Amino acid sequence: MKYNFDLLTERRGTNSVKWDESPSPDVIPLWVADMDFMAAPAIQEALRRRMEHGVYGYTIVGDDYYDAIINWFQRRHQWTIHREEILYTTGVVPAMSVALKALTMPGERVLILSPAYNCFFSSIRNNGCEVVESSLLFCQNNIQDRFEVDWADFEAKCADEKTTVFLLCNPHNPTGRVWTEEELQRMNDICMRHHVKVVSDEIHCELIMPGNRFQPFAAVSEQCRQNSVILNSPSKSFNIAGLQIANIICPQPEWRRRIDRAININEVCDVNPFGPVALIAAYNESEAWLDELCTYLWGNYQALCEFAAEHLPDWHICPLEGTYLPWIDITATGMTSQQYADYLLNEAKVWVNPGTMYGPQSGEGYIRLNIACPRSRLLEALQRISRLWH
Repeated sequence: MKYNFDLLTERRGTNSVKWDESPSPDVIPLWVADMDFMAAPAIQEALRRRMEHGVYGYTIVGDDYYDAIINWFQRRHQWTIHREEILYTTGVVPAMSVALKALTMPGERVLILSPAYNCFFSSIRNNGCEVVESSLLFCQNNIQDRFEVDWADFEAKCADEKTTVFLLCNPHNPTGRVWTEEELQRMNDICMRHHVKVVSDEIHCELIMPGNRFQPFAAVSEQCRQNSVILNSPSKSFNIAGLQIANIICPQPEWRRRIDRAININEVCDVNPFGPVALIAAYNESEAWLDELCTYLWGNYQALCEFAAEHLPDWHICPLEGTYLPWIDITATGMTSQQYADYLLNEAKVWVNPGTMYGPQSGEGYIRLNIACPRSRLLEALQRISRLWH
C-alpha cells in the first residue's frame, strides 16, 4: 500500500475529543466517529500552503469549490448535481437542523429508522418536532444476515398526517447498512404517497466495504431527486471533521430558499478559511488515499471478526456494509448495553458506545465500536477485552 495506515499518531494533548476526554490516560477510545489516521497528503499540503499565507480572514467559497463537488459525485457516483443546488454550511448536524427548521412546523413528526445516530433525536426535538421511530428488523436468511426495513410499519408511520419528513441515514449509522437502489426507491414511493419529504444524511457515503455500492438517494430517480434534500461532507471519509465544512444539496427551489434562510437564521452561513481548501484537495487529489483507506478498514473489520470468533464468543458482530462502526450484539453477556460499556471502560480501559445512545429500545443489547485506527491499536483493545473473560 502507498499510504501508512499502521502509523501510531499520538493524539493526546491536542484537545482531541476522542482522546483528551478519556477519563484516564490508559484508555483506548473506540467510541466517537473520528479516525486516528492522518489526513491524505494532498489535504495536508493544501492546508499547509493556506496556513503559510498567515492571514485567516472571512472566506469566499469560490467556483473551484463547487466544481470539486460536482465533478466528484459525477465521477464516483454518477450523480449529476447542479451548481445552484449546493448550499454550504459548517457541518452535517447543523445542516440537518436547518433542513428540519425549513421543512417542518413545531409539533409535526419526523420519522427515523431506529436505532439511529443520536443527533437525529436531538435535532428533531430541538426544532420542536416529535421523533417517530420505525425499528429496523434484523433478518437472518440464506443469503445474508442484515438489518432491513419493516415496510408495513414504515408505511403506517408515513401515513400519519402529522409525519411530514423522513430523516434517512444513508449509509446507516449505527447498523452499517448500505441501502440498495430498490430499497431507496421503495422508501421514496411510500413517502410520496403520503406527502412526506426525505432528508438524507449521506456523510458516510464513501466508507463502503467490498461487495457493496453506495447509491445517492437523489440519483435513484427523478422522483427521488425532487422529493429530497441531501446532506453530505468529506469530513468523515477524509478525517477532517474539525475543519467544519458540509453541503446541502436541494434541487427544489422553494425548499432551497427556505433552507438558505434557515442557515442564516441559525448563523451557520460562514465557514473558516481551511474547510473549503480541504474539501477541494480531498475531492480533486485524494481518491487513491480514500480507496486504500476503505481496503484497510475492511482488513480491520475482518481482524475484528476473526478475533471475536476465537476469543469473544458472547459477541455477535453484525455485517458491516458501510461506515467504520461495527454494530455488535452483546445480549449473550447478560448485561445491558450501558452496563457492558461501563464494564469495558472501567475494567478493560476500552471506551465504546452503548447501543442505547441510538435508541433506548432498539439499541438495547448492542454496542458500537470504532475500528478506524491502526490495526495494532484495535487488536490491543480486543486483547484487553478478551482478558476479562479468562
